[in-house]
Amino acid sequence: MSATPVLAPVKGRAVPMEQVPDPVFAQLMTGPGAAVDPVREVVDVVAPVSGKLFKLYPHAFVVLTAEGVAVLVHLGIDTVQLKGEGFTTLVTEGDELTVGQPVTIYDVPAIEAAGRNPIVPVIALDKQAADLVLSGAVGSGADLTPTDTLFTVNG
Repeated sequence: MSATPVLAPVKGRAVPMEQVPDPVFAQLMTGPGAAVDPVREVVDVVAPVSGKLFKLYPHAFVVLTAEGVAVLVHLGIDTVQLKGEGFTTLVTEGDELTVGQPVTIYDVPAIEAAGRNPIVPVIALDKQAADLVLSGAVGSGADLTPTDTLFTVNG
């Protein structure tokens, strides 16, 4: 059985998915994972895993690993309504990414100024909660850097 570590895509505080202020994420409708409440500055959002950039939007992206794990990074709540404002993409859909590679520049203060919550849910698509092992940082609300493991996907 393989284990895929999923790293924090931004610097900030680890948050359990159930505490994300959006029922679609909090009730795990998109899948299990964890979130990061980002620092309140302009930050690089990095690939949480290595793999192919399967989907890219200004406010979200999906990376598909060689093992077939799809990881969604969603920048903020209801940020699709901002039509790309506050986000600068640095890569192209279809690119091969290495873990830690910058994907998007995220203007967290601009997102808050637009009245949106900037929290960053990170989701293992097509997985069950039982497939994930959350890092201790998630339960304790610890501060993370983009080199810290957020959770591990087994299987």
